[in-house]
Amino acid sequence: MSNEILNTLLKEYEQKRLKAEYDLEKRKQNLYKLIPRLSEIDDELNSAAIITAKNILNNSDSIRNNEFTTQLKNKIEILKSEKINILKQNNLDPNYLKPFYECTICNDTGYVTDLNYKTVMCSCLKQKLLDISFNKSNMYNLKKENFNTFDERLYSDEPDLSKYKLNISPRKNILNIKSKSLEFIENFDNPNYKNLLFTGSTGLR
Repeated sequence: MSNEILNTLLKEYEQKRLKAEYDLEKRKQNLYKLIPRLSEIDDELNSAAIITAKNILNNSDSIRNNEFTTQLKNKIEILKSEKINILKQNNLDPNYLKPFYECTICNDTGYVTDLNYKTVMCSCLKQKLLDISFNKSNMYNLKKENFNTFDERLYSDEPDLSKYKLNISPRKNILNIKSKSLEFIENFDNPNYKNLLFTGSTGLR
């Protein structure tokens, strides 16, 4: 997959992320007008977060034993609970004041941090790259065209040596091909297993 395609997808991700955050701001402003207390809670939470960060930086060795920090954490939890209760009372989802990202795993960034704290590609971005590869290889209709929907009855049961250069029927031949293909799939991760090679004139299916 070329860098150009990946960069194009990442730009699309950025646009989706920005739109989700812009929509959130609009929801916030509309809701703040209807319920001013929510605006006050968010302001208090932001202030508490700043104070907590400063306290951590200034008291890194004793932060867990700091009574003030403990009180601040309790206050934050109380504010969060109040916020959720207000949303529920107004028949709103607790996540209403969070961005509605298309992918909740990577928050529309395309990347996540794995268990080893390394930045890796998110499954959603991998899937989009895979879809593009399938489209380019004319394999985009896999839901309808696969081994489960394969119908050998479409092939003749009569051998035709002059036409196909084979002593077996097209149906038996395609069933052999199917069997070899399934065998290849089952051994796909086996480095000692041979590859498949499909040949034929342009346009053959």
